[in-house]
Amino acid sequence: MHRRNFITHARWRTTASATLALAVAFTLSGAAAGALAQTTAKPEGLTLSQAFEAAWARQPELAALAARRDAARAQQQAAQSWTPEPVAVEVTGKTDRLNRNLGTREYEAGLAIPLWLPGERGRSQALAEVEGRAVESRTTAAQLRVAAAVRDAWWNWQRARADAATAQGQLDNAQRIAADVGKRLKAGDLAQADQHQADGAVAAAQATVAQAQAAVIVAEQSLRTLVASPGLALTAGPADLIAEQEPGAAATDMDTHGELLALKDRASVAEGVAALAATQSRANPELTIATTRDRGASGETWQQSFTVGVRIPFGAGPRHDARTAAARAETIELQAQLNLERARLAGERDSAKARTESARLQLAAAERRAQLARESRGFFDKSFRLGETDLPTRLRIEAEAAEADRQAARSRIELAAAISAWRQALGLLPQ
Repeated sequence: MHRRNFITHARWRTTASATLALAVAFTLSGAAAGALAQTTAKPEGLTLSQAFEAAWARQPELAALAARRDAARAQQQAAQSWTPEPVAVEVTGKTDRLNRNLGTREYEAGLAIPLWLPGERGRSQALAEVEGRAVESRTTAAQLRVAAAVRDAWWNWQRARADAATAQGQLDNAQRIAADVGKRLKAGDLAQADQHQADGAVAAAQATVAQAQAAVIVAEQSLRTLVASPGLALTAGPADLIAEQEPGAAATDMDTHGELLALKDRASVAEGVAALAATQSRANPELTIATTRDRGASGETWQQSFTVGVRIPFGAGPRHDARTAAARAETIELQAQLNLERARLAGERDSAKARTESARLQLAAAERRAQLARESRGFFDKSFRLGETDLPTRLRIEAEAAEADRQAARSRIELAAAISAWRQALGLLPQ
């Protein structure tokens, strides 16, 4: 026993000085970690679905949605009206009061009624209907973009919380081992060098906790930036992790994807614009109905007459050709973009599904490893207390168990995140 406790005076003083400096530094780190833990401690309450709703509530697309719907309804009503433009009233008067002043008078009142071109009204109605659908699909596509950002921030926060919980567990175990080593040092069973090793393990665990807590704060602030509500309560611990449901077979239909529907409607709007432009080869004709009341001189009888006329503009020529060509080009571009987007989303769907299956296998392996590591930790902890295992081996087993627990917690988060990404690829909003 005397040989095990023997340490040269110089070596002990150097080690003690280093240990004292390390202990002071990590005492401060522990205080900082405690402050960070107090800062991030939030009451339970926010879920992924609620975070998405809070983020969507502040989006500009939602703020303008009511106005866009009103505009679409007004456009539909305008396409169903009897005239393409409002009816105009024309009133004219003629007199010779400023020159001869013989009493010549003429008054005319009439209506100018714009007329639909052949096929223009029907195509205007079709275009207005498609534009109304485009407003809704555009909103759905915007919701999916917000959902992608919220999901990314949410699962990053979950990963940071899982790492923080694992780091705290490792610190608790390291402190328990250090306390046990301290008791055995006083009893003369272990050397001062063993105490230094145990205290070094505690200091390293304190640094890991501080780093993990800082990562939690960063991830939480990123999430709060999206929801823009500092008063919202966030769920307290990774134990209450709720994953989204896996998508069913009916949800794999890509034709109902919000982004594809938005592009389809945009392409339909472009087609409607092109079809309407093809009919608008000239300005709208006008029907004129007027009545005239006049007299030739003072004392003569007033005469009443009626006028019916039609105003037919000439063709628009190059201007019409330019509008038609631009509309066709927009249609061709959106159709090509739709095909590319369909292929991209199909690839994301297959990748997300494969990632989910891989994450499920990784989780099973990680949980098996964590279970074996916990059992091994129990075996070596008992043998260490009985003096059958040295401290370095005990610390190594503890580090392996902590890493196994961290990997298992991370694997659970990764599986939930993979399911969430799969739902995102299918165009499903958070639940």
